[in-house]
Amino acid sequence: MDAEEIRNYALSKPEAWEDTPFGPNNLVFKYGGKMFLLLSLDSSPVTINAKCEPARAIALRERYEAIQPGYHMNKMHWNTITVDGTLGRDLLKEMIDHSYELVAGKQIGGRK
Repeated sequence: MDAEEIRNYALSKPEAWEDTPFGPNNLVFKYGGKMFLLLSLDSSPVTINAKCEPARAIALRERYEAIQPGYHMNKMHWNTITVDGTLGRDLLKEMIDHSYELVAGKQIGGRK
């Protein structure tokens, strides 16, 4: 996936929207005012930060070199993913889906 595909996929989530609170080179995707994905456009290769359940985050980091603790994020709950072609499209989508569900599920279930 390239940056545009990631952007389009994130925006395809119900009620997802895009913001740029950290400047034009960092796209932030939100649901209900809460961030579920950050797409850094000024890195090469592109990187994304995705929310992740802590045990799953550790397992992914141990398995894939392109997945590291979240840069400038809570390292327990966020991963930084380097989109360098070593991770398959399905895995990238799965991580975006998981991040979205963590944020949207809390908001829908808890009505925050």
